[in-house]
Amino acid sequence: MASKPARRFATRALGALVALAGLAIPGVALAIKWNLQPPASPIAADIHSLHEYVMLLVTVIFVGVFAFMFWAAYAHRKSKGHQAAQFHENTTVEILWTVIPALILIVIAWPTTRVVIAQKDTSNADLTIKATGLQWKWAYDYVKGEGEGISFVSSLATPRDQIEGREAKDEHYLLEVDHELVVPMGKKVRILTTAADVIHSWWVPAFGVKQDAIPGFIRDTWFKADKLGTFRGQCAELCGKEHGFMPIVVKVVSQEDYAKWVAAEKQKMAGAQQDASKVWTEAELAQHGEKVFAGTCAACHQPNGAGLPKVFPSLVGSKVVLGPKEEQIKLVLNGRKGVFQPNTMMPPQAALSDVDIAAAITYTRNSWGNKAQENVVQPSEVKALRK
Repeated sequence: MASKPARRFATRALGALVALAGLAIPGVALAIKWNLQPPASPIAADIHSLHEYVMLLVTVIFVGVFAFMFWAAYAHRKSKGHQAAQFHENTTVEILWTVIPALILIVIAWPTTRVVIAQKDTSNADLTIKATGLQWKWAYDYVKGEGEGISFVSSLATPRDQIEGREAKDEHYLLEVDHELVVPMGKKVRILTTAADVIHSWWVPAFGVKQDAIPGFIRDTWFKADKLGTFRGQCAELCGKEHGFMPIVVKVVSQEDYAKWVAAEKQKMAGAQQDASKVWTEAELAQHGEKVFAGTCAACHQPNGAGLPKVFPSLVGSKVVLGPKEEQIKLVLNGRKGVFQPNTMMPPQAALSDVDIAAAITYTRNSWGNKAQENVVQPSEVKALRK
């Protein structure tokens, strides 16, 4: 009888093989928590099918090869008097171990090529959205289709108290944003990716979509959601200190609800334009600016404005913050390398609205003991200095 450790090992090995086989069985795969996310688009479903097909194939190869190896070692053991056979320069063996792997590669490459070609076909899109990666948020512009002209910035919405361990983490910790990307179900959505600073990557696993966003280049991908709901992803390219704090949230709605959302967003944008033309009080700007700073600036400069020594500059007593407001506006809009310290980069924040930028600058000029002579910035002043 086998020893207890041997039986335990055999049980675990059998369980591992069963789990591996389960990954490759359509329908069963989706119930296993360490498998791919459930697909929410035809391309993602194709990727799942390809994954399951290849897993089944390699499982069969694994079982077949190792079964033959164990049988050969057992049946030709020395105790039975077998002598090692010589296969040097055996033509049959040479042909077999060349042809069989080549056939396996063809069997894998054929369906894989079909899926890869489909992933790259971005033609005839119903809706085109430009996604610009910023350190560390996403700016979205609806450039074609219903909703054309809508623009907004999507930033992490997880409270700092959760990030810093002062509160319990909720279900969607680091995967929640203040402004979701909204798309209609059943429509082909083309995503144009680019970046304003470093390389980012737009990745939503449920859609089978992952495309790098490279400064100075426009790349594209697409998806067609076939399920309603909210789907979450992240930047998948190491892009700096807050790389893990750059989520992507896509909300898929019905065509009717999408039309309502478009109407509401355009109304909101019209209201924002009116807000940019009005004269704000210092208290209004500071109150709004505190929220903008917490969501956009605090990741680098810290909630208390103290920054991180030799990494991110302090805004407390900063010559830039206390200097002419025109220079600070230009800096926030356009960014600049080495403005505070050598080898540092202030990324441009032009994707923010005029109101948000004016409010954030006003907040920095009146907080943490700062008292700038020009302590109030109006949205109209920001608008006048945009390139």
